[in-house]
Amino acid sequence: MQPVRVLLAPDSFGTSLTAAQAAAAEAEGWRRAAPADEVDLLPLADGGPGFVDTLHAALGGRLVPVTVSSPIGEPVPAALLHAPDGTVYVESAQAVGLPLVPLGRRDPTRTSSRGVGELLAHAVAASPRRVVVGLGGSATNDAGAGMLAALGLRGERLGAGGGALTGATADDLAGLRRLRDRWRDVELLVATDVDVPLLGLTGASAGFAPQKGATPEQAQALERALDDFARAAVDALGDDVRPDLLAGASRPARQRLTAAPGAGAAGGLGFGLALLGGRLLPGASLVADLVGLDARIAAADVVVTGEGRFDWQSLHGKVASEVARRALAYGVPTVVLAGQVLVGRRELAAAGVAAAYAVSDSPDDVPAALADPARSLAARAERVARTWSRAGT
Repeated sequence: MQPVRVLLAPDSFGTSLTAAQAAAAEAEGWRRAAPADEVDLLPLADGGPGFVDTLHAALGGRLVPVTVSSPIGEPVPAALLHAPDGTVYVESAQAVGLPLVPLGRRDPTRTSSRGVGELLAHAVAASPRRVVVGLGGSATNDAGAGMLAALGLRGERLGAGGGALTGATADDLAGLRRLRDRWRDVELLVATDVDVPLLGLTGASAGFAPQKGATPEQAQALERALDDFARAAVDALGDDVRPDLLAGASRPARQRLTAAPGAGAAGGLGFGLALLGGRLLPGASLVADLVGLDARIAAADVVVTGEGRFDWQSLHGKVASEVARRALAYGVPTVVLAGQVLVGRRELAAAGVAAAYAVSDSPDDVPAALADPARSLAARAERVARTWSRAGT
């Protein structure tokens, strides 16, 4: 029998395992069940946590340590990746990630994206040819207002969290055009972890604010606040909002910007960066291209991907859906291995996923899995290998 060639290409498993740790655990379990198989490890990211580390491992370059503000204003360490081609990569989660805010202090009406602006200030200080910002996993919901304040935009309400944006007017963003002008010579790319809009049922507030600590009432208030902020920002920019032919130049500027895929990523940071002239791109696709995912898929018989929680968000631009999409083009089956699987068979089939397995067999097993995530993931990978190694022979 020919050995199966398996590509292990996971994202991080929340705060439990980095992508590299997850791939290593899966490899350990797979090799126990099928020691003759050829196992290839390719940790991935989608713009969220692990974005810089994943690209550093693939591209090389130099990591430059900096200190920035957390969502609650405390100093936290971060790092810029200066790649060999002159691009600087930054990861917003290092400044505004959910783990940076203790459970008792999680309130997206008050947390600020100021630290992302500080990261960008450090990045442009080196006069790079290009800056790429990874978005995802944030504790904030201020549409990038705090980031803009850190970059020099004056206005008391901008750095006080999403809740303070209610009633914002163009006067609160009077310097936005000048700030945008300062960024015209920088190619600013925004790698978003999800393709959701700023507003609406799947937007920053309704779709994500609850997992950051918002009550239903606060989520509704944040929706209104971000709508006010978007109107004020477009009014402040005036005719400086360049038409996007692909998005439909006939639509009002506010609608183009708020409805853009990825505008709602990281609590609306996608929208805030678009105000600076940033171009929103799917983060999982960008990383996949940079690390050479297609060639690794083409050499495999089966691909195993996954993340901590495989749910509706996973189907909106995250790593697993991107891997499945690319593998389908090569006729290679994709298997998802995740901490939790909350997607039905119909949605899996539509996404091109052949099968999905949860690390824990039942909700009662979750605490034990979290207590030793690497061992639990390796054990599940071992059982999955017994099925898919035989299937591929």
